[in-house]
Amino acid sequence: MAPEAMLKTLLYTVNSLLQQQKYRAALAVAKGFRNGAVYGAKIRAPHALVMTFLFKSGSLREKFKAIAQATYTHSRNLAYFVFTYKGLRALQSQIQGKKIPFHYSFLAACIGGWLVFGENNNINSQINMYLLSRILFGLSRLAVEKGYIPEPKQDPFPLFAALVWGIVLWLFEYHRHTLQPSLQSSMTYLYDDSNVWHDVSDFLIYNKRPASK
Repeated sequence: MAPEAMLKTLLYTVNSLLQQQKYRAALAVAKGFRNGAVYGAKIRAPHALVMTFLFKSGSLREKFKAIAQATYTHSRNLAYFVFTYKGLRALQSQIQGKKIPFHYSFLAACIGGWLVFGENNNINSQINMYLLSRILFGLSRLAVEKGYIPEPKQDPFPLFAALVWGIVLWLFEYHRHTLQPSLQSSMTYLYDDSNVWHDVSDFLIYNKRPASK
C-alpha cells in the first residue's frame, strides 16, 4: 500500500474512533491532558522568559535552562491535574450515573490538587496563590448573590485596592521574608533599586551600573 493511502486509512480509523460514544469519556480525559500541557506551556513560557531575563543572573545557557524547566513543570503539572480530575469524574460517572453531585467534583479536584500541586515549590506556589485571589473574588460575589452579605451601596473596589497595596508594602518594608521570592524581586526593583544611582547611565538607561571589565 502506498504511503499516502496508508495515511488516509490511518486518519479514517482514528477519526472513526474519535466518533465512538463509548470511548468519549476516556478521550475527553486524554484531550484534557493535552489541553493542560499546551495551556501550561503557553502561560509559563513568556512569564518565565521575562522574569528570568529581568531578575536572574547567570549565563545565557543557564537562563534558557531555567525557562525550559519552569515551562516543563507548569505544563506537566497542569496536564497531570486535568487528567486526574477528569479521570476521577469519569470514573464516578461510570459508577453512579451521568449526574455528578457538586461534592464529587470538589473531592476530585481536592485529590488532584493534593497529588499534583501539593509539593511546595515556586511554580505550584504561584499557581495556588493565583487561584486563591480568584477564589476570594468569586466567593465574595457568590455571597452577595445568595444574600449572605448585603450588596454594597458603593463600589468596594477602591477600598480593596487600598488595603491590598497598603498591606503588601507594609510586609515588604517590615517583613519582607514572608513574601514570595519573585514578588520580593519585583518590589526590590521598584522601590529599593530606584533609590540608588551614580550618574545618568544608571538613572535612566540601566537599573544598575554594568559590571566593569
